Amino acid sequence: MTSGPIEVFLDDVVRLRKPHPCGSFEWTVVRLGADIGLRCHGCQHRVLLSRRDVQKRLKAFVRRGPGYDLALAAVASAELVPGPEASGVAEADSVHSSQELAGQEE
Repeated sequence: MTSGPIEVFLDDVVRLRKPHPCGSFEWTVVRLGADIGLRCHGCQHRVLLSRRDVQKRLKAFVRRGPGYDLALAAVASAELVPGPEASGVAEADSVHSSQELAGQEE
Protein backbone atom coordinates (compact mmCIF):
# COMPACT_ATOMS: atom_id res chain seq x y z
CA MET A 1 0.00 0.00 0.00
CA THR A 2 1.60 3.29 -1.10
CA SER A 3 0.75 6.67 0.34
CA GLY A 4 1.60 8.71 -2.76
CA PRO A 5 4.67 10.55 -3.98
CA ILE A 6 7.20 11.89 -1.49
CA GLU A 7 8.06 15.59 -1.68
CA VAL A 8 11.80 15.81 -2.44
CA PHE A 9 13.63 19.14 -2.78
CA LEU A 10 17.11 20.17 -3.91
CA ASP A 11 19.77 19.95 -1.19
CA ASP A 12 17.74 17.51 0.92
CA VAL A 13 20.02 15.07 2.72
CA VAL A 14 18.50 11.60 2.70
CA ARG A 15 19.41 8.29 4.32
CA LEU A 16 18.91 5.24 2.11
CA ARG A 17 18.26 1.71 3.35
CA LYS A 18 21.44 0.12 2.01
CA PRO A 19 24.93 1.62 2.17
CA HIS A 20 26.91 2.72 -0.86
CA PRO A 21 30.01 0.51 -1.44
CA CYS A 22 32.09 3.25 0.22
CA GLY A 23 30.08 2.67 3.42
CA SER A 24 28.02 5.88 3.49
CA PHE A 25 24.24 5.83 3.97
CA GLU A 26 23.70 9.58 3.38
CA TRP A 27 23.10 11.28 0.05
CA THR A 28 22.35 14.85 -1.08
CA VAL A 29 19.69 15.55 -3.72
CA VAL A 30 21.43 17.41 -6.57
CA ARG A 31 18.93 17.05 -9.43
CA LEU A 32 15.16 16.83 -9.72
CA GLY A 33 13.16 15.77 -12.73
CA ALA A 34 11.88 12.47 -14.02
CA ASP A 35 14.94 11.01 -12.27
CA ILE A 36 16.46 12.21 -9.01
CA GLY A 37 20.21 12.87 -8.89
CA LEU A 38 21.97 11.94 -5.66
CA ARG A 39 25.56 12.63 -4.49
CA CYS A 40 27.14 10.27 -1.95
CA HIS A 41 28.50 11.93 1.20
CA GLY A 42 31.32 9.40 1.51
CA CYS A 43 32.93 9.46 -1.93
CA GLN A 44 31.05 12.24 -3.83
CA HIS A 45 29.86 9.69 -6.44
CA ARG A 46 26.74 10.81 -8.32
CA VAL A 47 23.90 8.52 -9.36
CA LEU A 48 20.52 8.95 -11.05
CA LEU A 49 17.59 6.99 -9.65
CA SER A 50 13.98 7.00 -10.74
CA ARG A 51 11.55 8.65 -8.34
CA ARG A 52 10.05 5.25 -7.64
CA ASP A 53 13.44 3.78 -6.68
CA VAL A 54 14.22 6.72 -4.39
CA GLN A 55 10.84 6.34 -2.71
CA LYS A 56 11.43 2.61 -2.18
CA ARG A 57 15.01 3.02 -0.89
CA LEU A 58 14.43 6.12 1.28
CA LYS A 59 14.72 5.47 4.99
CA ALA A 60 14.66 9.03 6.41
CA PHE A 61 15.34 12.67 5.73
CA VAL A 62 18.45 13.75 7.64
CA ARG A 63 18.05 17.42 6.71
CA ARG A 64 15.55 19.18 4.46
CA GLY A 65 16.73 21.67 1.82
CA PRO A 66 15.67 25.32 1.52
CA GLY A 67 12.88 24.42 -0.90
CA TYR A 68 11.11 22.54 1.89
CA ASP A 69 10.92 25.66 4.07
CA LEU A 70 9.57 27.70 1.15
CA ALA A 71 6.93 25.06 0.40
CA LEU A 72 5.83 25.01 4.05
CA ALA A 73 5.60 28.82 4.08
CA ALA A 74 3.52 28.80 0.87
CA VAL A 75 1.12 26.21 2.29
CA ALA A 76 0.80 28.14 5.56
CA SER A 77 0.08 31.43 3.77
CA ALA A 78 -2.46 29.72 1.47
CA GLU A 79 -4.31 28.41 4.53
CA LEU A 80 -4.46 31.92 6.03
CA VAL A 81 -5.86 33.59 2.90
CA PRO A 82 -9.57 32.87 2.40
CA GLY A 83 -10.45 31.30 -0.92
CA PRO A 84 -13.00 32.67 -3.40
CA GLU A 85 -15.76 30.53 -1.91
CA ALA A 86 -15.43 32.39 1.40
CA SER A 87 -15.99 35.79 -0.21
CA GLY A 88 -18.94 34.80 -2.40
CA VAL A 89 -16.98 35.26 -5.63
CA ALA A 90 -17.56 31.65 -6.65
CA GLU A 91 -21.33 32.12 -6.46
CA ALA A 92 -21.17 35.27 -8.60
CA ASP A 93 -18.99 33.49 -11.14
CA SER A 94 -21.36 30.54 -11.40
CA VAL A 95 -24.38 32.86 -11.87
CA HIS A 96 -22.49 34.84 -14.49
CA SER A 97 -21.39 31.71 -16.35
CA SER A 98 -24.94 30.30 -16.34
CA GLN A 99 -26.16 33.58 -17.85
CA GLU A 100 -23.50 33.30 -20.55
CA LEU A 101 -24.59 29.73 -21.31
CA ALA A 102 -28.23 30.84 -21.58
CA GLY A 103 -27.14 33.61 -23.99
CA GLN A 104 -25.22 31.13 -26.15
CA GLU A 105 -28.23 28.84 -26.49
CA GLU A 106 -30.41 31.58 -28.06
